[in-house]
Amino acid sequence: MKLPKIFASKPKKKCTYADHPTWYGKVWHFLAHEDSWASLLADAVIIFLIGKFLIFPGLGFALNTDYPAVGVISSSMDHHGKDFDEWWSANKGWYEQHNISKEQFEDFYRPNGFKKGDALLVKGVSAEEIQLGDIIVYATPHKNQPIIHRVVKITEENGKIKFSTKGDANSGQIFFEKTIIYEQIQGKAIAWSPLLGWPKVIAMAVTGQT
Repeated sequence: MKLPKIFASKPKKKCTYADHPTWYGKVWHFLAHEDSWASLLADAVIIFLIGKFLIFPGLGFALNTDYPAVGVISSSMDHHGKDFDEWWSANKGWYEQHNISKEQFEDFYRPNGFKKGDALLVKGVSAEEIQLGDIIVYATPHKNQPIIHRVVKITEENGKIKFSTKGDANSGQIFFEKTIIYEQIQGKAIAWSPLLGWPKVIAMAVTGQT
């Protein structure tokens, strides 16, 4: 049965620039309604700027660090699909030589590591809050990007705490990570998410920074 005209749905009028008498209305139409690559690119730029200059600094303030979120740009913490027992069997030699047992490692944060392209949430902490097995983010003059590795040794010298790190996938330590002072450290990882670091990995590849 055909509905009376009064009940029939009316086709939605397509919004046009002419519907916006003000310049900011036309800008909104371009960003929200325009179906073009230019509009898509503009939206992406705005999202990036909001994240970089509003969300990221706000998160950094809340977590007390300049690097509240980091993207993983290398495979130095990747266990390459091995389960923990298989990975430990292949790598236990180095850790046992440095007084780290299998039982200890299993209690470390993310004992199965993480992959290139993952992302970590980082919190600024005191030197005393950093424990063996924590994953820390720190700067070194030898690299343009911060290092994201696991603490494998903590010592105290002249009342000053020093740290040593290693990438789970590395056969040994890089020279600059054998002695790390607290002032280099931006914080330690408190949460992890897969894949969210890929925009950074891609951006670095495009700009030739990898």
